[in-house]
Amino acid sequence: MAAGEEECAPSTASSCKPGSKLTFRAPQQPYTYQDFAYGRLLGMGSYSKVVRAKKKDSGAEFALKIMDKKHITKENKVAYVKMERLILDHLDHPGVVRLFFTFQDTHNLYMGLECCHGGELFDQIRRKGRLSLEEARFYAAEIVDVLEYIHGQGLIHRDLKPENLLLTADGHIKVADFGSAKVTTPLQNGLSDAQADDKSCTFVGTAEYVSPEVLNGHPVTIGADLWALGCIIYQMLEGRPPFKGGSEYLTFQKVLAKDLVIPSHFPSAAKELINKLLNLEPDKRPGAGPAGYAALKSHAFFSGIEWLKLRQSAAPGLAPSPSSQGGGNGAESDDSENSDWDLAHLGGRVSRLDVSDASSPMSSSNEPSSPSAVLASAARLLDENVHEPWQKFLFEGETILASSRVRKFRKLSVKKRQLILTDRPRLFYVHPIKLVFKGEVPWSRDIYVRVENDLKFCICTPKRTYNLEDTKGQARVWKESIEKLVNAK
Repeated sequence: MAAGEEECAPSTASSCKPGSKLTFRAPQQPYTYQDFAYGRLLGMGSYSKVVRAKKKDSGAEFALKIMDKKHITKENKVAYVKMERLILDHLDHPGVVRLFFTFQDTHNLYMGLECCHGGELFDQIRRKGRLSLEEARFYAAEIVDVLEYIHGQGLIHRDLKPENLLLTADGHIKVADFGSAKVTTPLQNGLSDAQADDKSCTFVGTAEYVSPEVLNGHPVTIGADLWALGCIIYQMLEGRPPFKGGSEYLTFQKVLAKDLVIPSHFPSAAKELINKLLNLEPDKRPGAGPAGYAALKSHAFFSGIEWLKLRQSAAPGLAPSPSSQGGGNGAESDDSENSDWDLAHLGGRVSRLDVSDASSPMSSSNEPSSPSAVLASAARLLDENVHEPWQKFLFEGETILASSRVRKFRKLSVKKRQLILTDRPRLFYVHPIKLVFKGEVPWSRDIYVRVENDLKFCICTPKRTYNLEDTKGQARVWKESIEKLVNAK
């Protein structure tokens, strides 16, 4: 079989007959993880890590997505991995992150993705506090350009948010993470709606950007992505999402009621567009009605945008990562970066799982904890033994509010730590065996917690992001505990 070709199996979509060959732009390659030199950790997902990797023989640089087979099979994520692989292979647009190749070994699946050196749009908002009207207009226009394309291809992203909007080195938007996408029209490479395990009425997405109709259990439409666009435009101009409660449940309630206040400093065109995109009726959002994307692109907010020359236009300047990133306050001295990463700690003996095989039945669940479960879990203590042996690290009169064993990811190292939150407030971590203080998260009102799933979460500060995994699956409880304390002080 020629390179780039893979054989269809009987259960593949009707457009691909059993025994015929599918041609992939990004074929599975006979690579191994030892073929790459590894840089820093770029991000963590619900079942994966993304690291910067350079091919040793060519020097080509990629964002290498590494997915643990054992976790994928245990958590029933097979469908999402296969779907993302097929979607990325199918999409061909300058505003979509490109997939170059895949490979696998005993322990992991790998996707070689385009490396976006500008980081996440989320980081630009965080570093700048809020974006100017010109910056927000440009980024919003590029997002609209991509949405028009992917919706025209029969896809709904369903998890659009600043963390999934990456930036190239020259500042142009690239949409990433199609693992939650909904297929509405069969793709040329064989992926169909039936294969993609229809979850059109299931809550998929992130609380701050999920649309009200999804929360109400109605079938998802392109209106869900347009609602998220409205939330993102608001966040770019204000520095925070429009719907933010003290817990996921309270956030859901705000979304359902469209409980938001649009700041007075927003230009009138921005206010009007946000209001229209956040219409509680999805088919009345600009871009979803009979006029299609023409109605959205002609809105006054986008005045001055040359749509046909958008990707050739100069993008806004990027705020650099703070010079103290990776060092300074809160940095650990024993974290290190290795040019050759030993991936053995991610592995385990599991059965063969081939991401390139589009034929297997796709049935999985990507639902987060229910709002009621999140609310209930917030009332329980994170760790049964909060008094000993952590008391030695406290100031006089200081009380531990939460404590739990976590895995801390920094660059390419993984460290076991005890994370401790106190009423001072302080958030620090110690070596759980040696009982040695290892570092502290600088506390401020700008702390923000991002939850990937029940295990993985990120604590974001103005100067650094801490990537953590709670071994008891209490990531959402950490988010609520930290953010309640931030709001209280």
